[in-house]
Amino acid sequence: MARETSRRNSIYTQLLRLLIVSAFAALAMFGFLDIAGQYLTDCYVEGTNYVEKKNQRYVVKLQKYVEQQELSTRDTSKLNAWVKKQQLLFIRVYKDEILVFNSEYQGQEIWEEEIAAENYAWESSYMVEFSDGTAEVIITGAYIYQFYNYVMLGEIILSFVLFLLFVLMGIRRKMDYIRKLSDEIGILEGGSLDYKITVKGKDELSELAEGLDNMRLSFVSLIQQEAEMVRENQRVVTEMSHDLRTPVTSIMLYTEILKKGKYKSEVQFQEYLDKIDLKAHRMKQLTDHLFEYSLIAGEGEIELEKPEQYEVLFYDLFSETCSFLGQKGFQVVFHVDWVDSVVQISTDYVMRIFDNVTSNIVKYADPLAPVEISSVQEEHMVGFSVKNSIQRSGKKPESTGIGIQNINNMMQKMGGKSIVQEDEKQFRLVILFPCLENKC
Repeated sequence: MARETSRRNSIYTQLLRLLIVSAFAALAMFGFLDIAGQYLTDCYVEGTNYVEKKNQRYVVKLQKYVEQQELSTRDTSKLNAWVKKQQLLFIRVYKDEILVFNSEYQGQEIWEEEIAAENYAWESSYMVEFSDGTAEVIITGAYIYQFYNYVMLGEIILSFVLFLLFVLMGIRRKMDYIRKLSDEIGILEGGSLDYKITVKGKDELSELAEGLDNMRLSFVSLIQQEAEMVRENQRVVTEMSHDLRTPVTSIMLYTEILKKGKYKSEVQFQEYLDKIDLKAHRMKQLTDHLFEYSLIAGEGEIELEKPEQYEVLFYDLFSETCSFLGQKGFQVVFHVDWVDSVVQISTDYVMRIFDNVTSNIVKYADPLAPVEISSVQEEHMVGFSVKNSIQRSGKKPESTGIGIQNINNMMQKMGGKSIVQEDEKQFRLVILFPCLENKC
């Protein structure tokens, strides 16, 4: 039976765990990359004069623009147009220590306010030649923040890639297991039922694999049972054919003698007829056994009757059996304890079993020894046993064993079992039925 997967071991929980672990790993990676990125960026900016070089580049571009457009310091509209084309750039223009242009205050005639120059220590100033003279230009670029943003974006992308790698690696393990199960199912489809399905883990996939392996074992068991049934049928048919050949040969011999009149007297004639009659009855008995065996073996699952108390089902049957054996000259010792248990049977099968048992006792048991009938309990099963002594004097009747096989087949179809214990002196048959209530 396949085990039930707990919630903590389910694929859903494993996937959630994988996502959480991957997210924590990605966050840890991002933290490390952020610290390292900040440090390396600072080293690069400071070591390469990144800001100064960018400022110089924009000053050169501004000088070319001014010369091409022949701008004066008061052409604010054209200066604003140039600043807009540049990204993340702000400039202030001073002429004669007076602020004449500020890109942060577009459209305003700042020079009219005569704002004095006010430079900060971290700002760099550059001289630009305008048409109305040389002016001091202060350039402030946000491109250094843009550089840091690019670094930040790279850190986020790398962390996300790490998150995806962790998730895909975890999913790939499951996919590899699924592909392995698919390959193993293909092996089973090819007929190699001895191949064991790989059971790995404690999730739904391992539960599925265990179920597949149990199904494989069931198929193997079913095939073995069918093969055993075929062998048993072949054995029975072979033995019955051999047993039937003997009386048929005898009948043919005696009828040939009678047809040719090769008998000495009327007494011998009657003796041959009696032998023919005896052999004919023997053949009828064998064919009846064979018919019963083929009938039982050919039946599928039978429908059992409603559950009933053990005593209610078997009291009358035991009474009739004891009475019949008594009429046949047998002494019956009856020791059956009527246990408080419920069993489920097929009355037709049980009647046939009792008929078979009594028939075997009459044919094979020693009438001078008592027949013992007693109750039997074994684990969660209840039933009875019939024990008798085997007759030792005179000619022993022939036995094919097919009657015992019929009893075994009928008990299996009722969910019970039969046990035969035999030696040279005694024969014992045990019949057991499963209890439906735990009172055995």
